[in-house]
Amino acid sequence: MVDPNWELKNCCQHEQVVFLVIIGVFTLVILVLWRTFLLTPFKLITVFLHEVSHAIACKLTCGQVEGIQVHANEGGVTLTRGGIYWLILPAGYLGSSFWGMVLVLASTKLLSARIAAGGLILALVIVFFLAKNWTLRGLCIGFIVFIGIIWVLQELTKVRILRYVILFIGVMNSLFSVYDIYDDLISRRVNSSDAEKFAELCPCPCNGAAWGVIWGMISFIFLSASIYLGLVILS
Repeated sequence: MVDPNWELKNCCQHEQVVFLVIIGVFTLVILVLWRTFLLTPFKLITVFLHEVSHAIACKLTCGQVEGIQVHANEGGVTLTRGGIYWLILPAGYLGSSFWGMVLVLASTKLLSARIAAGGLILALVIVFFLAKNWTLRGLCIGFIVFIGIIWVLQELTKVRILRYVILFIGVMNSLFSVYDIYDDLISRRVNSSDAEKFAELCPCPCNGAAWGVIWGMISFIFLSASIYLGLVILS
């Protein structure tokens, strides 16, 4: 078994260069198209992963998920009962950053990309039955069909883009998560945000904006770690 190349000696080989270039191109495309309707479905899937992360934290702390909503204005809400609230609250922003990292890393190999695609489809099916509005149900159906078509094309034709679709969703999720933290918690300080609620619960003197900075730094670490670990895997 070959030891991981943690020091990235002899970087960068062809696959590593391709990985970095594609991430750069995807980042540029996302920034250029940020305020266009073309990215709306991918923004909503990020909101979906944000809310799913709340739900997972709730279930892991023995709470009950009453329902999940994702709205067309890129907002969302997860209705929970019980659980450990101070773990459920930060799970949305940090969880979506974490899933972005997972998807970026999954894109480095075809097998892991298949597993990630299957996991996304499974999550979308489960959330479809927990959804409390038709925006989220439509999003679930749309992405199940979309990922399913990409997967079929991957297996049966020469259009083999499953890895790149998973990578795009991962990059989109990572960028949107960092932007969402800045927009909600630092620049505008939405009073009903998770960070403001968390600041009310936490005994430390940090306010919502301060927690936004902390969570933003952690999200950026996830993004940086995904690129570094991706290069290690491809070395």
